[in-house]
Amino acid sequence: MGSPRRTVVVGAGIAGLTAAHDLVAAGDEVVVLEASDVVGGKIRRHEVGGTVVDVGAEAMLNRRPEGVDLARGLGLEVQHPALAASRIWTRGALRPLPRSLMGVPLDLDQLAASGVLSEEGLARVRAEPTLGPQEVAGDVSVGDLVDRRFGPEVTDRLVEPLLGGVYAGRAREISARAAVPQLVAYAARGSLLEQAAAVPTTYDAPVFAGIPGGMGRLPEALAARLPVRLGVTVRALERRPDGGFALTCGPTTAPELVEADAVVLATPAAPTARLLGTVAPAAAAELAAVETASVVVVTLAYRVADAAPVVDAGSSGFLVPPVEGRRVKASTFSFAKWDWVHAAGAREGLVHLRTSLGRHGDEVALQATDEELVAWSLADLADATGLAAAPVDVHVQRWGGGLPQYALGHLDRVARVRSALDAVPGLAVCGATYDGVGIPAVIASAHRAVRDLG
Repeated sequence: MGSPRRTVVVGAGIAGLTAAHDLVAAGDEVVVLEASDVVGGKIRRHEVGGTVVDVGAEAMLNRRPEGVDLARGLGLEVQHPALAASRIWTRGALRPLPRSLMGVPLDLDQLAASGVLSEEGLARVRAEPTLGPQEVAGDVSVGDLVDRRFGPEVTDRLVEPLLGGVYAGRAREISARAAVPQLVAYAARGSLLEQAAAVPTTYDAPVFAGIPGGMGRLPEALAARLPVRLGVTVRALERRPDGGFALTCGPTTAPELVEADAVVLATPAAPTARLLGTVAPAAAAELAAVETASVVVVTLAYRVADAAPVVDAGSSGFLVPPVEGRRVKASTFSFAKWDWVHAAGAREGLVHLRTSLGRHGDEVALQATDEELVAWSLADLADATGLAAAPVDVHVQRWGGGLPQYALGHLDRVARVRSALDAVPGLAVCGATYDGVGIPAVIASAHRAVRDLG
């Protein structure tokens, strides 16, 4: 037998770590190179008020198996969130979030009772069954599709806040085929309201899963089993005459050459495009055109006695439609959503919650100071819930360019990227840019990248 294939994985987010895990299991000699000083990418934990909590992604879809299967395979416990309902802060009140498919209403009675829509908006929804099937030629934005069937009020007050939470994007710019393909399929069959009983919904349990101690334990557990080099920036990727690859790493003053038989690029679209510039220029051009959104997560710890307005709210948080003109786009009452957060905080006499800010095209989230971001969060929390006390600790986590935008034609773009890479044996890509931004989808993209390497 020959020596094992030497494979370099660039990027130690969940995609890169999963790919490396698969490659090691297949017998490759693997090294993971990560430019930052931590693993996990957008999955990260940090101490706030004496308790370590997630300051990035805090949950994964339970209905897709990839995330929970990986966690359990690593010996991690999987926990589902409490059944406390989320609210939507609109039209001057925190209102129940009606049963929906990514904000598209599926229960007329719940929708009417919520008060989210005006009477005119409700009337437009009630007329949806009269529209008949809607075949979508080519691609269409989520917002345009929902506008046609339910009216713009549904897009503005229900779809926008949910898509803003998942993609940090705008409904009328995001591809329906890439982000909510079920919506296109249901519309092609006819009325969504008439098919509502068969539609899996956004907030029926157990849609989501987490890990006690934080989602951050998942990449940490992977990294503990892998050879990961932190603080190593890959600046160039070239094809060797023998078909292998040479990676130029480190500072320009002291470059290091790393050679590999195969390479997996598990980096965001922009750095991936730069690295592919000479070995796969067509793929590089496609990836360079992918836009991103920058977001911020502000985590706050309060004394239990000071937090009665949220402790007694009986919900897991709220979403905010952009039309409301608020700074925050959502708040998660982590103590109410996750038993482990509640228990960990209780030992310190604290409760933890978080706000998120930032959408595509809105750079204020990155340009503002930490103090401004915290002040905006506190002001909106006070207006929404009456919580006026000062937190005992705060943490501001910025994710610059953290979420790729699935614009119209995204699926075709990804297909062209992969087609271009087919001409470069031993090279594959994975991550949130390709097949979905959620943790299970990103893990699936890593599995696919390893299969593509052969």
